[in-house]
Amino acid sequence: MTYRDLVEQRDVIVCCGTGGVGKTTTAAATAMAAAQMGRRAAVVTIDPAKRLADALGIGALTNDPTVIDGPWPGTLAALMLDTKATFDDVVRRHAADDTQVDRILDNRFYVNVSTSLSGTQDYMAVEKLAELHASGDWDLVVVDTPPTRDALAFLEAPKLLTRLLDNAIYKLLISPQQGVLRAVNRAAGTVVRQLSRVVGADVVDDAIEFFQAFQGMEDGFKKRADATLSLLAADATAFVLVASPRADTLGEATYFLDRLRAADMRAAAVVVNRMLPSLSVDVDRAAELRSTLAGTDAAGLGIALADHAAAAAGDDDRIGELLTTAPDAVFARVPLLPSDVHDVDTLTQIAALLTASTGV
Repeated sequence: MTYRDLVEQRDVIVCCGTGGVGKTTTAAATAMAAAQMGRRAAVVTIDPAKRLADALGIGALTNDPTVIDGPWPGTLAALMLDTKATFDDVVRRHAADDTQVDRILDNRFYVNVSTSLSGTQDYMAVEKLAELHASGDWDLVVVDTPPTRDALAFLEAPKLLTRLLDNAIYKLLISPQQGVLRAVNRAAGTVVRQLSRVVGADVVDDAIEFFQAFQGMEDGFKKRADATLSLLAADATAFVLVASPRADTLGEATYFLDRLRAADMRAAAVVVNRMLPSLSVDVDRAAELRSTLAGTDAAGLGIALADHAAAAAGDDDRIGELLTTAPDAVFARVPLLPSDVHDVDTLTQIAALLTASTGV
């Protein structure tokens, strides 16, 4: 298995990792590689910066796929996740009628949940993935997941929703009786009153109104969550861990692999960006040349050569340790480039480096 095989054969590729390691660029380059192979590929980015949109030659990304013209036989499209717009679409999809849609979308508690609640972005990223995959418009969907210390937040989002809908407190809150405090026992009523004093009665009332407006949509959300979990666990889905050779980011990458393994999942590939290029001389030979050139006009070159050789060897050693925790994963090395990704040509270069990788 090579990285090219993943791009050619999988239906979904999920790029995971911490921020600042080139995850968004890797996701976009992966989708571009698929388009170059004749596939219909869409990449969902979570990165709000315009850098990727500029590199692709478009003014801005929206919550809907924007097809990008280029010298490829397939189709390349990109979109930037809009958490609230995606949540609104999910509500419209599962609501019984327009009245229920309006009650939910106009609710102040819903507005807060759909824009600022921790975990909402993870869940909506999963929803957008499911929507694109189910549409049948794309052979490959590539997801650039939100950067997070919790490696499995993206994967846990559908489960969290299901647990919420099955929670006894939620079932009490959607009681049709007038006055929630009369619908629950005295202890629960005390909890609600105390909560009202802490966050404000208006907030609690808005939350209760939201949950009651949500009633009847639970089955649709549960079925969608179950289907999405099945998609993430399917053989057609590949998880790609993106890292850099820096010691701090490799520590995060190792943590991510450990968390995946604990969940009985694995990374299909490990992409390491910004690797220093290997030289034709090893560390010892570079040190000898530095000593030989000392005191000459070329002394600076000798020092630079020795420093580079030592740094590149350090990168290789750290990457080797990381790969021992993912022995079956495809390894793709992307060298440090002279400049950041700023145009389609640079992105094309990264796509070529990824698909040319054959392993360790």
